[in-house]
Amino acid sequence: MKVCAAQLRPVAGDLSANVAKHLELIELAISQQADVVFFPELSLTGFEPRLADSLAMDIADQRLDVFQEHSDKTNMLIGVGMPISMGSGVCIGMVWLSPGDARRLYAKQQLHADELPYFVAGGKQLVLEREGSRLVPAICYESLQMNHADSAATLSADMYLASVAKPLGGIAKAMAHYPAVASKHNMLVIMANCVGPSDDFISVGQSAAWNGRGELLAQMDAESEGVVVLDTRNGSASVKKLDH
Repeated sequence: MKVCAAQLRPVAGDLSANVAKHLELIELAISQQADVVFFPELSLTGFEPRLADSLAMDIADQRLDVFQEHSDKTNMLIGVGMPISMGSGVCIGMVWLSPGDARRLYAKQQLHADELPYFVAGGKQLVLEREGSRLVPAICYESLQMNHADSAATLSADMYLASVAKPLGGIAKAMAHYPAVASKHNMLVIMANCVGPSDDFISVGQSAAWNGRGELLAQMDAESEGVVVLDTRNGSASVKKLDH
């Protein structure tokens, strides 16, 4: 199986521009024969908590149909990030689109204190199954809490999918934490970060993948858009950048 973590530069609040960028990166993942591609935290709107309420959508929103079409056409599992309206408020959501199947929502369960004025927490972990593997998504802050990875391990996860929006300090923590997750649970870890302005900070990319021994397999730079491709068949990873 090949899993791609997509790194992109979102345009704050511009859904149509971000959808177009997602499709460009999905095509790049297709060119790498990917089975799964997923995006950074709130990738379709950018990480913009103050805008989240006005940008929130329903999981059935027709603007997501294009991703379902690509999933159906390519037999690929696609995970995209956006604020999602729930009964109790707006969650930091990832919608997962599977070939010929209903959309599934993963809502971030552990919120950072800065996010509490804008978002409500999800209450259940999503587990994705693909090619005999069990993949567990984690969103930014919670992915740096070992108890979240511990819970993923109890669900027999083979791979930890970290979808983040992190500045330089956050990436420094991530580069120490994710190898520890991988080696503790003998779990593949792959992280998708965005680049460029996010809320009141600059996201610095460096999307990466680690093997079950915690060894760094591949890492993008802090500026480019593209994908990190993790190949579970041979335990290798590579970086493919968009041509601009």
